[in-house]
Amino acid sequence: MSAIGAARAGKNAWTIIAALGITQIVSYGTVFYSFSPLMEPVQQALGAGKSIVVGAFSLALMAAALCAVLAGRAIDRHGGKFLMAGGSLAAGLLLLALSQVESVAGLYLVYLGLGVAMAAILYEPAFAVITQAFGPRSRQGITALTLIAGFSSTLFWPLCQVLIDALEWRGAVVVLAGLNLVICLPLHLFVLPRRTIRKPAANNQRPGTRAADLRQALKMPSFYWFAGTLVTNGLIFSTLSVHMIPILQSKGLSALGAAGIAALVGPMQVGGRILEVTVGRRFSITRVGLVALGAMPVALLCLLAAGTGSWTLALFAALYGASNGVFTIVRGALPAELFGREHYGAINGALSAPYLVSHALGPFLAALVWTALGGSYDRVILVLVLVSATGIGLFAAATRHSLSSTTVENAP
Repeated sequence: MSAIGAARAGKNAWTIIAALGITQIVSYGTVFYSFSPLMEPVQQALGAGKSIVVGAFSLALMAAALCAVLAGRAIDRHGGKFLMAGGSLAAGLLLLALSQVESVAGLYLVYLGLGVAMAAILYEPAFAVITQAFGPRSRQGITALTLIAGFSSTLFWPLCQVLIDALEWRGAVVVLAGLNLVICLPLHLFVLPRRTIRKPAANNQRPGTRAADLRQALKMPSFYWFAGTLVTNGLIFSTLSVHMIPILQSKGLSALGAAGIAALVGPMQVGGRILEVTVGRRFSITRVGLVALGAMPVALLCLLAAGTGSWTLALFAALYGASNGVFTIVRGALPAELFGREHYGAINGALSAPYLVSHALGPFLAALVWTALGGSYDRVILVLVLVSATGIGLFAAATRHSLSSTTVENAP
């Protein structure tokens, strides 16, 4: 490729990052983070219990898991243009349908469809598009994307609440639908490439990378070790996402104080990603991943030991947020290191399926553990510490060859 051609390809790649950054903020905000502020008004409107309404969202995550491999294969073959555009169109239309729901059956049907749409518009397909666009520099692209998208919850939790207060929940959902149709649909349709920007050649693979299609990857032990790591991470993240406020209140904090500590997590995720792109770029993605996972049990132990107003609560939020923020980058970049880039979409889709299932089951399983262990959140936290330690061991097993390498991925 000529110097002019390379510069043009680089410019194209960063244009894709900018477009995907915007669409990830909107997609996550409208179909994922919107559920929390919508939950109570939907319960009241349908006369349904909390567990029934939460079940609809769990169904969506299960549907996303089931569709993840198909979405990844489609991007491997055709690029992300039409898949992600179609997902945004579906998300917009389904949110419009949600605004008209009058029954629990209708709610479940809409969220089943939204789960299918999630498989086409959230991080997994976006990571696949970036891996095609950036090739061996995909880690940089994924880091840049997650830096932008990390503001989704910070923007959309308050925005959704403002919209609900002003328009009631049905009107708020109509606005969320419009954002998908007016912002995400055209950006996906007119900015994303129809096909891969570059096909990875064998000589572009980093040392130790084994190019593999999905069938070959499924025969590799590292696939299952890393999938297990993702499951442990998903269980912890989803559990704390739902149970964070009651856990903090069990430490003696008021509802407002608990919300204040929880609000630190989002900025700390972004802070962790900034640290990765500045300091972490000097190290391989495997070493960065090990540090990120190692921070998680320390964060949980800080939460366990914390008391009202304790500085350890702030330290928990900082370590937990940074760990999650950095591991999102690792989750997107490491499959290309382990299995190559040519079939990244399908392989990453297969890896994300158990992760999404753990996301759906985590809060429910935590509630069962809470009940079985005498209604003690401290005991739930101890279980999460053990889950986190297990994840570190699984990650070390998945990456043992990479961890023994001295290769460092420096940005050009």
